[in-house]
Amino acid sequence: MSGKRAESIADARRRRVLMALAGLLVPASPLAARLLQVTPRQTAGPFYPVELPLDDDNDLTRVSGRAERAAGRISDLDGRLLDVNGRTLPGLRVEIWQCDASGHYHHPRDPGRGEPDPNFQGHGRTVTDGDGRYRFRTIRPVPYPGRTPHIHLAVFRDGAEPFTTQVYVAGEPRNDTDWIYQRIPAELRPRVTAEFMPAGGAGTELRASFDVVLGALPAA
Repeated sequence: MSGKRAESIADARRRRVLMALAGLLVPASPLAARLLQVTPRQTAGPFYPVELPLDDDNDLTRVSGRAERAAGRISDLDGRLLDVNGRTLPGLRVEIWQCDASGHYHHPRDPGRGEPDPNFQGHGRTVTDGDGRYRFRTIRPVPYPGRTPHIHLAVFRDGAEPFTTQVYVAGEPRNDTDWIYQRIPAELRPRVTAEFMPAGGAGTELRASFDVVLGALPAA
């Protein structure tokens, strides 16, 4: 084999190696680029109910046996459960809990003064429908001593630990000084923040949409 031919073959081999290595540096595939951002986990806090209310449906503004509605700005909170590929997750239990319009949790360790609102359920649960959707009727969250307004939300999946996060109010000034909210990287804060907007019509009710994107959940 001549020197020129051997050199040509060696050059071709080098080109193939370089092309193969370049393949390792190609940007992520379009499918990978479309993966959704996982919703950040948040603390469940100390006030998950010790005993769940007997009336534990997805309407926190009405308590069975009581005629009056809960105090506060009535709000619908709805959304979807999704995986990182955008697939909906039907049949999963979703729970929320929050303080009432006076800043009281329905919990024996709550240090607030006065009595909690007896017309506010405090905790609710539902199951996502065939399209992975959930809905709660509750109140716009209010400040709690030391915390910005928020709603706790948890998702339960068989064989896995519950996924817990918090829903914050977009544009709420107290978000800027809330230490738990500020621990979330700035680019991820939109994933835990919802706009509470007028629901329409002549009433004063609000509506907020909050999708939850779940990654792999640790085994229970």
